Amino acid sequence: MKVGLISILDVAPIYLGKQKGFFEKQNINLTLQPAEAGTETIPAVLSGNLEFGYSNIVTLLLAQTQGLPVKVVANGNNSTGVSGADFGSLMVPGNSSVTSVADLAGKKVAVNVFQNVVELAVRASALKAGIDPNSIEFVKLAFPEMPAALAAGRVDAAFVVEPFQQVVLSQGGRPLASSLVDAAPNLSVAMYFTSTQLLADNPDLAKRFTAAMNESLTYADHHPDEVRQTLPTYTKIPAEVIPHLVLPKWPVKVNKDSVETIASLAQKEKILTSKPDVDALLP
Repeated sequence: MKVGLISILDVAPIYLGKQKGFFEKQNINLTLQPAEAGTETIPAVLSGNLEFGYSNIVTLLLAQTQGLPVKVVANGNNSTGVSGADFGSLMVPGNSSVTSVADLAGKKVAVNVFQNVVELAVRASALKAGIDPNSIEFVKLAFPEMPAALAAGRVDAAFVVEPFQQVVLSQGGRPLASSLVDAAPNLSVAMYFTSTQLLADNPDLAKRFTAAMNESLTYADHHPDEVRQTLPTYTKIPAEVIPHLVLPKWPVKVNKDSVETIASLAQKEKILTSKPDVDALLP
């Protein structure tokens, strides 16, 4: 069985769960297939090339409003909910004249994908700061490219997740905002999903995957040291950086209130053109 996901800190529980035998216990032979973004995993799941995928909540909501037959089967990761202590930050170089989010009007800000949870979160920070989010020029950059782009002045700010948050901090960079925290309290950032076709054809597989995934999430949330030990098995995070990483939260339950907040904000910011059916998307 194949799961498509981005090889980032957020998905540590599924790698740890595989190591611990939680999927084997559910009679699942798990193959983890790296992808660039959730926008890649959705068509791969819907075409049957993957049984399950991992994607951020805004991309999933967008797919739902477009009538694509996707269904969340397990939570992925949550923000820590703590401003100034989250696994991602809106950051500027140390020598930047930008001192607050309000200064970003007319500036270039890097996000990893347009119209996803990262862009929407930055827009939430802009609204909180009292500026028009459309006054920001969003630039698409992969997370690994962001520290160098900031240092070279190619962008004025970037929303950076771990481990690249630590890289920017080591270069003297400064955080302006914890944008995921600004977007919604204890935000459910991303989730594991499948197709409604698979749910109809093989509901037992979906049930077993969810059970293994939930056990993995719970174990990861209670064993952060083992999460850190797992990271070198599927990422290239330097060993000296790993102890300093801010880990996400990995609750089993999707925070539905946060999803509804995000859905409303995405409509307001014209990322969603219609109201999504949150109940139809979530478990």
